[in-house]
Amino acid sequence: MGKTFAEKVLGRKAGKDDAVAGEILFLKPDHLLTHDNTAAIIGKIGPELERFGVARTDLSVIVLDHVIPAASEKTATNHQQIREFVNTFGIEHFHDVGAGICHQVVLEKGLAKPGGVIVGSDSHTCSYGAVGCFATGVDRTEAAALMLRGITWLKVPETIKINLTGKLQPPVSAKDLILTIIGDIGAGGAAYKAVEFHGDIGGLSMEERFTIANMGVEMGAKVAAFPADDVTREFLISVGVSDGSYEALWAEPDATYERERTYDLSTLEPVVAHPHEVDNVRPLVDSGEIEFQQFLLGTCTNGRLSDLMEAAAILDGKKVAASARLLVLPASRGVFEAAIENGTITTLSRAGGIVLPPGCGPCLGAHQGVLAPGEKCLSTANRNFKGRMGCKDAEIYLASPATVAASALTGKLTDPREVK
Repeated sequence: MGKTFAEKVLGRKAGKDDAVAGEILFLKPDHLLTHDNTAAIIGKIGPELERFGVARTDLSVIVLDHVIPAASEKTATNHQQIREFVNTFGIEHFHDVGAGICHQVVLEKGLAKPGGVIVGSDSHTCSYGAVGCFATGVDRTEAAALMLRGITWLKVPETIKINLTGKLQPPVSAKDLILTIIGDIGAGGAAYKAVEFHGDIGGLSMEERFTIANMGVEMGAKVAAFPADDVTREFLISVGVSDGSYEALWAEPDATYERERTYDLSTLEPVVAHPHEVDNVRPLVDSGEIEFQQFLLGTCTNGRLSDLMEAAAILDGKKVAASARLLVLPASRGVFEAAIENGTITTLSRAGGIVLPPGCGPCLGAHQGVLAPGEKCLSTANRNFKGRMGCKDAEIYLASPATVAASALTGKLTDPREVK
């Protein structure tokens, strides 16, 4: 019987070629991702770190991104503790304030590779499935144990197969696709499942795959993965990853799946996730006339160069509605600099956009964009839970960069297909 992606990758990593769904395997991941929460994680194991040190200096990837620059003395102290830990134990992969959002940084630095395994103390670690890497979130206690021992256990998940046919019709985008899938499957519909994407994926850019994989966890998935193909290879080469440094693995043709779904990309339309659940998805045309006080363009879901450029094309020569504010959040310093060089940042700024440092701030409600009671925000982020942007009495809607940009012009929900 054929193997799924999860069975093959986890089995290979555990030295067990006959691994099956439901089996518990012990393995050594390639990397462990942590961010600002590193301070809390190492706080759990202070005495053990002093006695035993870390298992591997190349295991941890630490990116300071959640509250940057530091918004309080407490945050600054946490950052200080993390820098001291990095220096004391010689952590090889450390990226300080300003590098960008952890998931974008991991991909840009070539740390996620096809056939590899990465775990992280952040639920959107599943983003790296875009390059054919088994990537999933773990809690802080498990992250602490991993730092010390370098080994963890994972239960091999069952797998949902998603077949994609046709091609997206702009301005319909990858964000509309993944929101449609989540609305169909449900927020818990893929709980502890792997999700594989098959079919007409060649037309999806690497950045579009990042967006889709990033939101796999919003349907409960442990991992959301694409096969490594020529698009993947070209991206990896662009970030310094050579062909011979990884072994791509993918599902076999006769693999067994928990269930299958098929989506025709050419028939999709713009959609919006309404408060307060990501699976509360409705067609934009059926969503009514909703006024917004804030718009958020960016985050680890849609803060890449193509996302900013798409929004800039809509906003070029125009102005954001006087009644609203547009926050622009590049996913990394690299994205920010590229957007400066090609004029995208200038276009967004002249339209009234407020450019923030590459990080997570407003997405999780830490700072730089907290909402007030009664306000509504249309965001390209991945979550719209109550209180997510710092106020339990505000509302968050999720949509694509094109929809956010078109709506920012009018201050209310606007179909990007209607904007020239």
